Amino acid sequence: MKKFKTTDDIKISDRLIDQVIGQDNAVKIVEKASKQYRNVLLIGEPGTGKTMMAQAMAELLPSADLEDVLVYRNVNDENQPIVKVVKTYPEGIKAAEEKARDGHVKGTNSLPDGQGRQIVQKERMKYRIDANNNTSKATPIILIIVLLLFFLSISGIFKGYEIIVLAALILGVLIFGSMYVFMISLTRRGGFMPGSFESNEPKLIVDNTGMTHAPFVDATGARAGALLGDVKHDPLQSGGLGTPPHLRVESGAIHRANKGVLFIDEVANLDMHSQQELLTAMQEKKYPITGQSELSSGAMVRTEPVPSDFILVAAGNLQDIQKMHPALRSRIRGYGYEVFLESSMPDTKENEEKLVRFIAQEVKKDGKIPPFDYDACMEIIEEARRRSGRKKRLTLILRDLGGLVRAAGDIAIENGKKVVTKEDVIAAKSLARPIEAQFVDQALEYRKDYKVFNTTGFAVGKVNGLAVIGSSYLSAGIIIPIVAEVTPASSRSEGKLIATGKLGKIAQEAVKNTSAIIKRHMKRDVASYDIHIQFLQTYEGVEGDSASISVAVSIISAMEGIPVDQSVAMTGSLSVRGDVLPVGGVTGKIEAAIDAGLKSVIIPKSNMQDIYIDKDKLKKIKIIPVSNIAEVIERALKKSKRRDMLIRELKQYISTDSKEKEPLEVEEEQRQ
Repeated sequence: MKKFKTTDDIKISDRLIDQVIGQDNAVKIVEKASKQYRNVLLIGEPGTGKTMMAQAMAELLPSADLEDVLVYRNVNDENQPIVKVVKTYPEGIKAAEEKARDGHVKGTNSLPDGQGRQIVQKERMKYRIDANNNTSKATPIILIIVLLLFFLSISGIFKGYEIIVLAALILGVLIFGSMYVFMISLTRRGGFMPGSFESNEPKLIVDNTGMTHAPFVDATGARAGALLGDVKHDPLQSGGLGTPPHLRVESGAIHRANKGVLFIDEVANLDMHSQQELLTAMQEKKYPITGQSELSSGAMVRTEPVPSDFILVAAGNLQDIQKMHPALRSRIRGYGYEVFLESSMPDTKENEEKLVRFIAQEVKKDGKIPPFDYDACMEIIEEARRRSGRKKRLTLILRDLGGLVRAAGDIAIENGKKVVTKEDVIAAKSLARPIEAQFVDQALEYRKDYKVFNTTGFAVGKVNGLAVIGSSYLSAGIIIPIVAEVTPASSRSEGKLIATGKLGKIAQEAVKNTSAIIKRHMKRDVASYDIHIQFLQTYEGVEGDSASISVAVSIISAMEGIPVDQSVAMTGSLSVRGDVLPVGGVTGKIEAAIDAGLKSVIIPKSNMQDIYIDKDKLKKIKIIPVSNIAEVIERALKKSKRRDMLIRELKQYISTDSKEKEPLEVEEEQRQ
């Protein structure tokens, strides 16, 4: 990569779409969808840029057709307010900007008020003038009556008790006049009486004043009222004292996103009713607003249809697809695109430069941390390799990588530096460790103290398995001791395979698959035995099949009475034919074995290039790559004649399987 001094030297595009890193296919689709006004479903891991792409899509859309929405009182039926739609800037954004530059907006460069605001201001001014006229007419009349009564009281015409009556009359007129003026002001502001002044003003429920691009509305986690609009409850509904229905109407996200983008992350969290109504709004491109609570007075009100012509950008992970309403997904797929986002990208010079640009973007976005020098950026890229979990790949889970960037920047500021260096990034790795890694440290210390697992000697039926906890991109390795015991079958008809330790579905199936190895390769009738397998103190749960070889070794050890080397840890998926298949999280698992004080670790041979550990740290442990169960037993079980015989038998069956595969593979290639 071309060397640079600091990230201040890196040019950053002002367009959001150009700031998306590593999602080239998704970017092309988003650009195409924005031109053709199509819906998009983005599926992928959190932190891969789904929100940024939705915002970029709004930036790409034209803003010439922005609309304001007003709600008016319906004199004939108050429970069906009238909806009026007007262009925010009838002459266009450019004309409005030119007016602002010419100084027509109070000498500033900001955009003028949109047409919706102007209409409300005019109506409000009109009603206030009428109210002031009514008040100005009443005040002189009251003053004239008071003055007339006052002069009569001092004229001498009235005497005795008549003067008292006259004084009471003056006081009554003053009180009545004050109450009259107060009631006019109150009804004008609150709209407590039918036909009152401000109660007849329109309400602006969608206001796009100042918008220079299409609206972007994030409705993630919104309930029905916030998504679809609502009519507020008013307890004062009798005697004309209630707030008029049109003043209680509130627009929803679907209405504010009109002519723009509606973004919903974790779309499966929407209840089915909301998904159905969202589908209706997408089909009709307009949706009336009504009260969302049946117990509220707002449920009586239903406006005329309000425009809701938006592009839906829905996001989530693979599991969310199963929870989506089929019709909603069909609508997106039929009138748009589905995109599965990448979680990693090839480790090339070009992509390394993209990550450097990402670091520069994060520094600029944060605004509080200093720039990164070249070596600091290289250290971040090295961490991106490690987090990818795959050989020759760089992670695209950039939100969490951004957290590391900020942590390194905070450390540099704390040390009084003007530039973030490699040392700051290394320190930040420790500071910004995920909860999973911190939990593993405590669990490891506990298990060491109470000798839940051993690091020296030999034991029958006990294996130090390896696993990871946490997500695929924020995981930490942990030691899982696995113990097996083989007993005569309790049932004459068949033996049982009993596994305990909070196992997930995939883990349970992986345990069952090990019985095929024993049946086929060891010539043992499993039906004659009950096999008990225990994952010790796995309160955090076990999922996946990476413990397959550990389970198989513990069962074989217990069945044959051959001890297992306790200084060895292992991980790997096992096929029913005895092949050791690759697994994820190899780096974290090896680090856990090093921290636990183990001497060697068995991993699948195909995972050898997935290891990203500091060379000095890697010297503390021996890495043993294996490709089949025979090699695992050879490295894990204590030397003995029975072990050597087992290895010969297993190798014989494995080599036979390999010979059987070859002609089949050739035939398949010829057929294709």
